[in-house]
Amino acid sequence: MKLRNMRIEKEPELMIIPMIDIIFFLLVFFMISTLYMVEQHTIPVNLPQAAHAQQDKPKSVNVTVMQEGAILFEQEQIPLDLLEKRVALEVAKDTKQIFILRADKTVDYGKVVSVLDELKAAGAQRISIATELKAR
Repeated sequence: MKLRNMRIEKEPELMIIPMIDIIFFLLVFFMISTLYMVEQHTIPVNLPQAAHAQQDKPKSVNVTVMQEGAILFEQEQIPLDLLEKRVALEVAKDTKQIFILRADKTVDYGKVVSVLDELKAAGAQRISIATELKAR
């Protein structure tokens, strides 16, 4: 029965290193895939095009002027006369807060300027106007 002892001589081992590699691969995969889901939570607006458009990455507040003229502060509809007070509250929290003005390209220019004026009156110093990259 010497044959049986030779088979049992080496116990099977559980290889954990490949399992750790797979776990790290899945972790990186899900981290990167969630980065592409961030942009989907904005309100759809037909933005005008610009040749040198850039996308801001830091935390920002969206002020949107819809096609029919409605003003949205983040996802909340707000009248123009209350916009200054709402922006002033955000500026009081953080003086370097970035405001992104998103206006549909069919909106009257005067309406966009009045919203921009309210942002400036509230003390907003960092204002960006959202555009889409123009196809060349």
